[in-house]
Amino acid sequence: MEHFYTLQGEGFHQGRAAYFIRLGGCDVGCSWCDVKESWNANAHPQIPIEDLVQVVKKNKAKLCVITGGEPLLYNLDELTKQLQEQGIETNIETSGSSGLSGSWNWICVSPKKFKAPLPDVLAKADELKIIVYNKSDFDWAEKHAAMVSKTCRLYLQPEWSKSAAMLPKIIDYIKAHPQWELSLQIHKFIDVP
Repeated sequence: MEHFYTLQGEGFHQGRAAYFIRLGGCDVGCSWCDVKESWNANAHPQIPIEDLVQVVKKNKAKLCVITGGEPLLYNLDELTKQLQEQGIETNIETSGSSGLSGSWNWICVSPKKFKAPLPDVLAKADELKIIVYNKSDFDWAEKHAAMVSKTCRLYLQPEWSKSAAMLPKIIDYIKAHPQWELSLQIHKFIDVP
């Protein structure tokens, strides 16, 4: 759908320079998605992997984040292989609802209620990021935290339109459950893509 060089705005790698490759196509369809234009894969031109890798390299990026839509709708083996051959870290942001492909330095799984994540994808997650839209999402978070490895980083992130209402609740929850950390969408605060 698009690709751009910016800062990673959320989660464990927050604040790092990162080249983003946002793939078109999504079969999850979150009502609060902020990139609904990514859902229709046919609305976006295909770009050869070699061309994408050269653009990432030209921008001097050390980190490339593959996101979507839902990036695991595609086989990402060749894309990640070519990026890593250029010395570029590969991170993925996924709902985990499709089978894992690709070679990853970091896997961020953000499960959605509309289509459950696969247990084998959750088991490989380095980061579990739960979007908190309402109070019931804390139970949702704990359910999924029980399905990831003990070394997986756990993040709670307010859904952007509900930040004012949910952020105090998230702070209180983290204070009572310190295994969780706060993730904020700093890219929205500093106004970068």
